[in-house]
Amino acid sequence: MNRTIKRVLSALVIIISITAVIIIAFSNPEMKNAWKALASMDLKWVLGLFLCWAAYAGFEGCGTWSYLRSKGYRINLGRVIGVALIGFYYSNITPSAAGGQPMQVNSLRKAGIPVAYGTTAVTIRFVSNQLTICMMTLGLLIANRTFAYNQLGGLIWAARIGWAINFIAVPLVLLAAFKRNLIQAVIEWLISLLAKMHLVRDKEATIAKITEILDSYHAAMIALIHSPGQILMQILFSALSMLGMTGSIVFTYYAFGLSGTPWYQILTMSCLLFVSASYTPLPGASGAQEGGFMAYFAGIFTDGTIGVGLLIWRFFTYYMFLIVGVGTVLNDKRLIRQEKKRKQAEERLSGAAGTGEQAENAIPETAGGTENEPRE
Repeated sequence: MNRTIKRVLSALVIIISITAVIIIAFSNPEMKNAWKALASMDLKWVLGLFLCWAAYAGFEGCGTWSYLRSKGYRINLGRVIGVALIGFYYSNITPSAAGGQPMQVNSLRKAGIPVAYGTTAVTIRFVSNQLTICMMTLGLLIANRTFAYNQLGGLIWAARIGWAINFIAVPLVLLAAFKRNLIQAVIEWLISLLAKMHLVRDKEATIAKITEILDSYHAAMIALIHSPGQILMQILFSALSMLGMTGSIVFTYYAFGLSGTPWYQILTMSCLLFVSASYTPLPGASGAQEGGFMAYFAGIFTDGTIGVGLLIWRFFTYYMFLIVGVGTVLNDKRLIRQEKKRKQAEERLSGAAGTGEQAENAIPETAGGTENEPRE
């Protein structure tokens, strides 16, 4: 797809999302008290929102970094957090968050991580996050069952469906990781089909390349199963990351000086909102997140704060990732250009050194030949 078209589509997605947030938030009759609510916000809780955002991105990067370090790759932690931010950015501008993980693998590849291990690292983070958020949501729902059912009423079905969809992704991904022969057969069939459609030029070379990646990926996943310490580490990072993301609503609630609903009940509703809306096939789950917030937190955000609360919460959980993501993508390109220039400079120096060496070796040979010439 043309780069200009991609940029236009990305901008269009962001504009539509902003429009949806504004329409949903400002259609609330209580928005007339928005400026008063904003003026009353407690800055220490707003700072907490920044920390929630940083925890979500930072611990996600730490999980990937920890796995790659365990495999001997000495990649900089800041670079890996940047990769996580790039993933968040593309997840938020593509339907069903489909673009995030491929772009993370690509960014890791450019940082010197083989595709197989980059794919494994990203897959581990996905499985760990899905499993963690599902277990967190289930535990909180059981502990706060009466409150959640009273608050949601007939909307509880949306939370149930969302939880099931999020959870089923875990066994499906693990099946893809460990049923090596099945995945190989499916991929070969797809490549053959694409070759017949003239979309793949060299069928055998493509299959060989994919097979090599699958072998490394399969071996890496098997090795992970035998590393319980690394599995626990990944779950810990996921728990901290997910708490940062879902806890942002708790901080938003207290920033307005509200009371009456305990933090753990707000966290329960936040987790239920996440699993309910995250499977929506729109970029950033736009529409579902906003509508869900208004429905799930009705009666919790009082005194005309629910509309402006939605705007504040959505800024820290969506727009911040877009803003920072653009900068991170540009910085990543800058780092890649610098790395390319450095390698070219090293190659030039290496070539110059090689030429000098050849010249030095040639001088004695010429001198020796002159001395050994027969004298008249």
